[in-house]
Amino acid sequence: MMRPFLLQLLILSPLAFVGCASQPNQEGAPIFRGSALGSSSVQGDFAHAPGVDAFIQRMQRKHGFSPAQTAAILSRAQRRESIINLMDRQAPRRSTGPNGAWTRYRAKFLTDASISNGVQFWRRHESALARASAHYGVPSEYIVAIIGVETRYGGFVGKTSILDALATLSFAYPRRADYFTSELEEFLVMARDEGIDPTQPEGSFAGAMGLCQFMPSSFRDYAVDFTGDGHRNLWHPEDAIGSVANYFKQHGWRAGQGVAVRANVAPGASVGLMKTGFDTRYGLGELAARGVVPAGSLSSMGEVSLLQLDAVGGYQYWIGLHNFYVITRYNHSSYYAMAVHQLAQAIRARHSGLPSVRLSSVW
Repeated sequence: MMRPFLLQLLILSPLAFVGCASQPNQEGAPIFRGSALGSSSVQGDFAHAPGVDAFIQRMQRKHGFSPAQTAAILSRAQRRESIINLMDRQAPRRSTGPNGAWTRYRAKFLTDASISNGVQFWRRHESALARASAHYGVPSEYIVAIIGVETRYGGFVGKTSILDALATLSFAYPRRADYFTSELEEFLVMARDEGIDPTQPEGSFAGAMGLCQFMPSSFRDYAVDFTGDGHRNLWHPEDAIGSVANYFKQHGWRAGQGVAVRANVAPGASVGLMKTGFDTRYGLGELAARGVVPAGSLSSMGEVSLLQLDAVGGYQYWIGLHNFYVITRYNHSSYYAMAVHQLAQAIRARHSGLPSVRLSSVW
């Protein structure tokens, strides 16, 4: 998320040639047509900014952009101090002990409204979800849950100019300049190839786009034209649905296998001394020897991860399967992946005709 987002945030955290006015398609996503670009010298906020000249040369050498084209685009970008301030606030805070962080995080995404809205999104796009699930092997509820966690099913795709965000972080934020310069490069290539105005798309303050909040490099690698109209449009629900499913498939989603199961910890077990997290690797026999056993049946006999969630009332322990790790490829956070998993389970239950399902039942 990211990788769609690649910032590994715990909280959400989600198109180019300079041209004429936009024209919304049936889902409200703008489609743009290109026009000629002018002067070869950058004007405005990024005139003489470190790295700009090298970027212009890079776009010409690698992608055939004339210096005038790239300069004209960058001249229309604005440096936004608010973006820099938001990036600086993302540094993770170290916890010195249990404080209920998981319970608070979970509450942001697992609400009665989010479950109901997920069911409504599923019903509106039932055909596309069924098609994506059949083609990529990813259950519909996980596709819906990703879009729910990322953008509340398209309700909050972000209002920051993608061009402004990526230019600001490329040329005014040295700490991550290399990464965001690469994303700006991908964004301009995407815009050219899709025939859209790079000043128009809006998304997250870090440049994530559409219902599924892909970064431009993830657009290049994983976005799909699921509508068959010849364009990959992440603001269109069907393209977003297909792209999320493809992302999971390409990262190794195993069809028919589970995601995570609660762990029972024997009294006196030394689980507190064990390494935990989505990137840990244990055999079930090793966990059992240390007093940790799955509370339910497992669909996989391979290596698993041991997850520790800081819940109100004490730590919860879960066993993460391979598909749990795949979810963390979207956002490198155990909390994020568990929120997606539990929201997916709740949406699935309600969609299947169990409207009285309690939120506690998916813990």
